[in-house]
Amino acid sequence: MIRYEVIIIGAGPAGLSAAIEAAARGLKVVVFDENDKPGGQLFKQIHKFFGAKEHQARERGFRIGERLLAQAVGLGVKVVLGAQVVGIFDNKQITVMIDTQMEYYVGNSIVIATGASENVISFPGWTLPGVIGAGAAQTLMNIYGLRPGSKVLMVGSGNVGVVVGYQLIQAGCQVAAVIDAAAHIGGYGVHAAKIARMGVPFYLSHTIAQAHGTDRVCGATIVEVDQAWQPVPGSEKFLDVDVICLAVGLSPMSQLARLAGCLLQDHPHKGGLVPVCDEYGETTVKDIYAAGDVAGIEEASSAMLQGRIAGNAIACRHGYISRTEFERYHAEYKTSLMQLRGGTFGHDGGEKTQPKHTAEGQPLSQTLLTKGYLDERELTVFPGIPGEAARKQGLVAVLECTQNIPCNPCQDVCPKGCIKVGDKITNLPVMVSSAHCSGCGLCVISCPGQAIFLVNETYADNFAAVSIPYELVPLPVPGSKGMACDRSGAVLAEAEVISVRKNAKSDGTALLTMKVPGQWAMLARFFKPGAALQEG
Repeated sequence: MIRYEVIIIGAGPAGLSAAIEAAARGLKVVVFDENDKPGGQLFKQIHKFFGAKEHQARERGFRIGERLLAQAVGLGVKVVLGAQVVGIFDNKQITVMIDTQMEYYVGNSIVIATGASENVISFPGWTLPGVIGAGAAQTLMNIYGLRPGSKVLMVGSGNVGVVVGYQLIQAGCQVAAVIDAAAHIGGYGVHAAKIARMGVPFYLSHTIAQAHGTDRVCGATIVEVDQAWQPVPGSEKFLDVDVICLAVGLSPMSQLARLAGCLLQDHPHKGGLVPVCDEYGETTVKDIYAAGDVAGIEEASSAMLQGRIAGNAIACRHGYISRTEFERYHAEYKTSLMQLRGGTFGHDGGEKTQPKHTAEGQPLSQTLLTKGYLDERELTVFPGIPGEAARKQGLVAVLECTQNIPCNPCQDVCPKGCIKVGDKITNLPVMVSSAHCSGCGLCVISCPGQAIFLVNETYADNFAAVSIPYELVPLPVPGSKGMACDRSGAVLAEAEVISVRKNAKSDGTALLTMKVPGQWAMLARFFKPGAALQEG
């Protein structure tokens, strides 16, 4: 039997973070993961993260994963892949299947960081090839470079559904629709807005009735549901798709915690059955901790902090840091975690309710919640939207961030101090009237929600210049023509690309500036290359 001071089960964001924290204090740590690659979901996540600088905001998930792994290995953490933990016994002994061999380990402390599994729903045809989970779609696209299909129906409008929907479009798929049985979009409005302006419709209060096909998916029928979740006769719609992608939630993988004798509780707000933990992540079994999605479904940034908190507590428990040091680190990590749990979509341990207003008192956009885009008539109440007088002076940044999401890179990157979020990162961003926007575009390319645009209504007689974030390939070239689309994806007018800027700081996000007729300056939010405007 091999002994380690800390055994961590799961090499995802929580597990690697716990390993780093413990190893940095001098503990001998091993991490087991049943997969052949470490990082959990991080290496599939090509989008930029929200949060503040300490949360690694505006970094892409796979880059964070690479950094965590390098840091853990650099600290001497042993990461064993293809290692399935199949049992936890008294005195923190575990059995691990590695290749075809069963090995036995014992730890002074164990951190269970096994993550979550995707939920599924059943419907006629759900076993056909072409019905896949959102995680599988991400694996195909972002790990193996394969396109899952041509036309996709996304089932589920939570963050996973809308983020993967965007990535499917980046991979060259057409997303025919996003449906959800709920009456409101479950994910961040900014994520939904990214695909809405590309023309993806949202059908809320809809579910899937049937997948069509004999040996593969060749269509889907969706149907509206009433308030009792029952199908509304006559509301069926057929969609021509070859992939049905399910993003209907996650469930904590708490089986090992139960096997270890940890007390579990059914907590719908946390995604299901989770181990009961104290504020340090310690379960009801002494020296067995839980961190990340296994303790409650949250974003990866929160999982990393939970791992830090558990690793710090273990280091103190075993005398590697003083109580004073422990309390200082714990307070830092806890404060950072609570920042992420604030805001409209906050995970503060309470029950979720659908808010009606922002923290500042503005009514939440109903079109954003039900259609995925902001209606221009709702915009004027938000502090990041410059008024007509300011726009008449020249180039301005337009901050279409309206939901108290914990995030502040726009404030950090602006060299002119034009944008203020303040110390509380869930505050809505505010344009500072006394500052002058230089047009550098750093806020546009850094915003994880792609919710910032530059608008210059004085660009030329009868024409305005609108700068947008752009992450599709091939990149349009200056001088090329296409169509300017509004926030719903509707074509407004012909547009011409003025410039396309991309550099190391943009991390793959280009700043595309297009010339549009002046009257569309505050509506044009997407450039569709090549398409011609249809008359009539």
